[in-house]
Amino acid sequence: AEKAKAFGLQEGQVCLMIHSGSRGFGHQVCDDYIRVMLQAAQKYGISLPDKELCCAPLKSKEAQDYVAAMACAINYAFINRQAMTHWAREAFEKTFKRDWESLGMTLLYDVCHNIAKTEEHDGKKLCVHRKGATRAFWAGRPEIPSAYRQVGQPVIIPGSMQTASYVLCGLPGAAEAWGSTCHGSGRTMSRSEALRTYRGVQIQKDMEASGVTVRTAEPSVLAEEAGGAYKSVDSVVSAVERACLCQTVAKLVPMGVIKG
Repeated sequence: AEKAKAFGLQEGQVCLMIHSGSRGFGHQVCDDYIRVMLQAAQKYGISLPDKELCCAPLKSKEAQDYVAAMACAINYAFINRQAMTHWAREAFEKTFKRDWESLGMTLLYDVCHNIAKTEEHDGKKLCVHRKGATRAFWAGRPEIPSAYRQVGQPVIIPGSMQTASYVLCGLPGAAEAWGSTCHGSGRTMSRSEALRTYRGVQIQKDMEASGVTVRTAEPSVLAEEAGGAYKSVDSVVSAVERACLCQTVAKLVPMGVIKG
């Protein structure tokens, strides 16, 4: 209850979750620099167990060029989400005839799941690159905003559009993972496989029959985000808690979904 209060969360509250990033721009940065880093790994004599782990010394030109390109993509992602947040607030203001501040539409947290950050772990300054993972710092870490520093960083683990999502907080056990946890329940099938397996029109009917409002420009794209294409978020969150990485603060269930 103390942590939920610090996060401004209470039972029965309506919450808005936004998942978007640097889109094709970030994907291009990744593609371009995988090629650069594969060459750099050979140049600097780095043995790779997997080519997707290609890298270069942080102070090298290749690494510094990548960090600069990544920063551009990160700016794109944050601005993208800020714009979407602004438009969502405008929609609520128009509907309820009140300003978003009085509606309590303050930002809980905005976090990336593909980002490199300079952090201190075990007394050493490190560049921690999280790919498909998010930061989950525990109470007391100076990087956490002051409003949350006494309880731990807010951690968001989304499920699918048909299942629950969770808000958690980081625990000291996350130090074993350099303050990291998963960024979602994870897929059990690729988007292309999901498109072959499910019918978006039927998913929309099923969701609306269960009381979830769905809006999408093209119903067929709903298939790639079908609940059956993802692992059980409840099981994933349970594993995260057993590993002492995070603690559940709130469980969110879908009321409405907008799929771009």
